[in-house]
Amino acid sequence: MMRLRFSSAQQVFEAFPTALDDIEQAPADIDPLLFIRQLLDSVTPEDAVGFCAYLLPKREAVWWACQCIRATMTDMAGADAELLDIAETWVSRPEEENRVAALDAGMQASDRGPVAWAALAAAWSGGSLTAEPTQPVAPAPFLTAQAVRAAVLTSIAMVRRPERKECLTAAVEAALKLIEKS
Repeated sequence: MMRLRFSSAQQVFEAFPTALDDIEQAPADIDPLLFIRQLLDSVTPEDAVGFCAYLLPKREAVWWACQCIRATMTDMAGADAELLDIAETWVSRPEEENRVAALDAGMQASDRGPVAWAALAAAWSGGSLTAEPTQPVAPAPFLTAQAVRAAVLTSIAMVRRPERKECLTAAVEAALKLIEKS
C-alpha cells in the first residue's frame, strides 16, 4: 500500500487550501481513504475526484488522469492522442525535457479538453512556468492537482449521461487501487 503523505483528510486541506474551492464537502479529521468513500457516496461525488487529485503524489495523479482519459475517450486520435502520449512520457520518465514538452504542448493546445489538462498537470509538476532560465517561475503547489481534477472530470463529462456515475465511480476506484498497489 502507498504510504500516504497525509494521515487525515483535514491535513490535505491544510496543505492545499485551494481544495476548499474545489471540494464542496467540509474537511474532516478522518482517514483520507474513508473520506474518499464518503465523498463518493455524497450528493457531490465529483468531490471524490478532486480529493484524489490532491491526495495522490503528482506523478501518480498524472498517471491516474491519463488512465481515466484512456478509459473514457476510447476513439482518441490526432492531436489528442499526441498530447496524451506527451503526458504519459513525463509519467514514465519525469525528466525536465519531458516536463517542458508537456508545458509547450499543453499551452499550445487548441482547446482545454481532458488531454490538454493532463499535459498541463505534468507540466505544472515542477520546474519553471517560463522558458527564461535566469528568471524561473515555479508553479504553485496546487496546480497539478487542479489540472488532474479538470482532466478527469472533463473526460467523464464527455461520457453519455446514464454512464457518467459509473465512470465517476470507476475513476475513483482506480485511484484507490493505485493507492493500495503502491
